[in-house]
Amino acid sequence: MTFVSRTRFTLFAAVSVLAFATAAKAQDSYGRLPPNAVLVTPQGDILDYVPESGDVRMTRDRRGRTVLVDSWGNIVATVMGSGRQGNDARRRERNRDVYVNPDYGYSDPAFTDQGYTRPGEITGSIPDYREGAPRNIERQELPASLPMQDENDMAALPAEESAPERQALPSATRITKKSSAEITALQVFLDREGFSPGVIDGKNGSNVTKAIEAWQQATGETLDPNNTEDILERLRFTGGLPITTYTITAADAAGPYVASIPEDYAHKAVLPHLSFTSTSEMLGEKFHMDEAYLRELNPGIDFTIPGTIIKVINPGEAKTAKVTRIVADKYRKQVFAYDAAGTLIAAYPATIGSSDTPSPSGTVQVDRIALNPGYTYNPKINFKQGENDKILTLQPGPNGPVGTVWIALSKPTYGIHGTPEPSKIGKTQSHGCVRLTNWDATELAKMVSVGTTVEFTE
Repeated sequence: MTFVSRTRFTLFAAVSVLAFATAAKAQDSYGRLPPNAVLVTPQGDILDYVPESGDVRMTRDRRGRTVLVDSWGNIVATVMGSGRQGNDARRRERNRDVYVNPDYGYSDPAFTDQGYTRPGEITGSIPDYREGAPRNIERQELPASLPMQDENDMAALPAEESAPERQALPSATRITKKSSAEITALQVFLDREGFSPGVIDGKNGSNVTKAIEAWQQATGETLDPNNTEDILERLRFTGGLPITTYTITAADAAGPYVASIPEDYAHKAVLPHLSFTSTSEMLGEKFHMDEAYLRELNPGIDFTIPGTIIKVINPGEAKTAKVTRIVADKYRKQVFAYDAAGTLIAAYPATIGSSDTPSPSGTVQVDRIALNPGYTYNPKINFKQGENDKILTLQPGPNGPVGTVWIALSKPTYGIHGTPEPSKIGKTQSHGCVRLTNWDATELAKMVSVGTTVEFTE
């Protein structure tokens, strides 16, 4: 309890200030948002965070509603008014099709080269914090980049391949008001157990709840997330306290890094490598952390100086097992991994398809596995990105469209892959594939093999 008592007030205050600053920044950038705007996702949920101004663009759909669109061209949220009249309007919209109509459109924003610095010098070598190749994985020969497919490959699976029935999981106990440090301890425990809460950020949310429910399903136990003393005791047997120290190395500081990652794929294709943009971004991913939370734990720290000692999450060892069956639950936005005995051994929050580009239905198989893959964009068979109408080849890197992992499925053009934006997993949509954090996708890739069954449930 010493760790919690010492950090409870400090972390809570820091998170509060950070949240206020983020909201203020977004408000100033958007300009046209109502003072108490409510952001509603395409699924009908109230968005529990304010998107950063650089992460979304404001536009209008065909019905004249203001929407926020991310760099993938997906609608993140519809901007609803507030107050009594705003509530009435939202209720009317709810009764129409804001929450249920998958076909409402939007004006695709024009992606330009404004807002980022063109790539400059690349120095050093990639920090060797990932293993070069997974152990005990059967592979076929892999191309240098993801393959292009025929235009007809995007067709849906045959109608007779119905989706398997979704299982019900034991409900998680509602988390009462807990400090950031206590939530961090809970997130780290779940992460070590193989039931990922996504990015570790000291904040409660749906990804934490889903991880608890999956853990309960796998163990047959009931976890009380409000019993911090019990969580800390469990952590003691799985690697110790959730926060530890780390000394920044010369390789960490060297990179290579790029000044920024452009939105437009044509500009991405110019980069020699879709590397991290900073040491803090790299360290955040290495320790399964939200980058903003890493900075919050280390106020005033210059992450570019070798020898600097910083506070980081202690996520523990990666899960190791043989996965023979994967279930991608579209409703829960969660991926489940099972062994040959049918035992649930891991679960990950996921972004699975969208209304415009739905994921497959029914059962498919793992076709091949690629670490650190390149990416080939073909506008004839892929989604439309900006004004690009030519085939583009993007180099590998953690900030590539599929992150650091591509697990190809037997349904061409579909796969399970990583992401350059781990904090958005489970909160936005994808272009039909299953998107995980890079570290979760890497862990899963090391446990599957060619032929592993992948079931999509509704």
